[in-house]
Amino acid sequence: MSGSTQIATDPVPAAALTEWLRAEVPEVATGSDPVDVRRISGGHSNLTYRIVDAAGTPWALRRPPTGGVLATAHDMSREWRFIAALADTPVPVPRAVAFCSDQAVIGADFYLMGFVDGVVPGDVEAGAAMPVEIRHAAGLAVADVLAELHAVDPDAVGLGELRRPGSYLERQLRRWHRQAHDSAVEDLSVVDEGHRLLVERRPVDEELTIAHGDYRPGNLSFGPDGRIGAIFDWELATLGEPLADLGYLLASWGRPGDTVREITSGPTTLEGWPERAEILARYAERSGRGDRIAGQADYFEAFARWRSACIGAGVYTRYAAGHMGDSTEDPETARLRLANLQEQATAAVEILHRSAG
Repeated sequence: MSGSTQIATDPVPAAALTEWLRAEVPEVATGSDPVDVRRISGGHSNLTYRIVDAAGTPWALRRPPTGGVLATAHDMSREWRFIAALADTPVPVPRAVAFCSDQAVIGADFYLMGFVDGVVPGDVEAGAAMPVEIRHAAGLAVADVLAELHAVDPDAVGLGELRRPGSYLERQLRRWHRQAHDSAVEDLSVVDEGHRLLVERRPVDEELTIAHGDYRPGNLSFGPDGRIGAIFDWELATLGEPLADLGYLLASWGRPGDTVREITSGPTTLEGWPERAEILARYAERSGRGDRIAGQADYFEAFARWRSACIGAGVYTRYAAGHMGDSTEDPETARLRLANLQEQATAAVEILHRSAG
C-alpha cells in the first residue's frame, strides 16, 4: 500500500490504520478523515497509542518497538492471547477488540483493545493524581488482583498449551542472562555473579500459574475508589512461577527511607501506600502461599532485581541505537541507565548473600 515510505517514519500511520479499521473492525467509526493517533507516554518496550475514532470513541493500540527487536521478545500475538483469554475471569483486563498480523498495514503486528479510563501511576507525578485517602486501599487491591490472576486455571481459559516442560526459573535465568550478554553493556561482572547465585539457590518446589512478568502499579489503571480497572503490558506474560510476580512487585514497591531504589518508577514512595510487609501479608492471605513466601520471598525479590538489570541492558541498547524515540539519548541519561542496572544487579547479589547468612 502507499504507506511504505510513511511506515518507515511513522510507527502508526493514521491513514493506513484507518483503512484497515474500516475493512476489519466495523465497530470502530471511520469517517473521511484518518483516526486520531497519539502515543501514550511511558513504556520502554512495546508501544501504546490512543486512537480516537470519528465518533469520538477512544481505543488503545499496541505495537512493538520501531527497531532493535530482540529474538522471542515483543510478540504481539502473545499479549493478545492473554488478554483475550482472561476476558471472562475476575482478572481485570482491557477488552480485546482485534488483532492484525499483516505487517503491510503499519509495518508490524499490532492489536486494538478497549480504552480503560483511570489513573495509570507510572511515576510519582502520575501517582500524585490519586487522592491520599484511596492509596492504602489501592495498594491492597494490587495484592488482591495478583492473587486473583494466580488463581486462574490456565487450562480452563485455553492457555494450558503454553505450558513447557522443565523449570520456569531455569529458562528465565538462561534467557535474561543471554539477553544481557547480547546487549551493548560492557561490564556484566555483577550480573554474572547474580546469575551464579540464583542458579545455585534456585528453589525446586516451583508452581506454575499465569504469570504477568511486569506486575506493578505503573501497569495498572486505578479508578476513583482505588479499584483496579485493568492490567496492561502483557508482553512478558507466560505460564510460570507466581512468586516471581510477587518478587517483582516487592522490588518495584519503593517506600520512603529505602536505601536501594525500586527497580522501576512508581507511585508508592508517596504518602498513604501500604508498606511492603502489608503487601506480602495480603498476598499470602489471599493466595494461600504463606508457607512458601516465608522461605522464598528474598530469593524472588533478588531474582526480580537481577532480571530488571538484564532487561535494563536490552532497553539501554535500544535507546542507544535510537529505536525507542526520535533520537539517541544524551550521554548523561545513558550513563544513568547503566548505573541503575548495575545498582539493581548489586542489590540482588547483596540480598542473596544476606538471606544465606
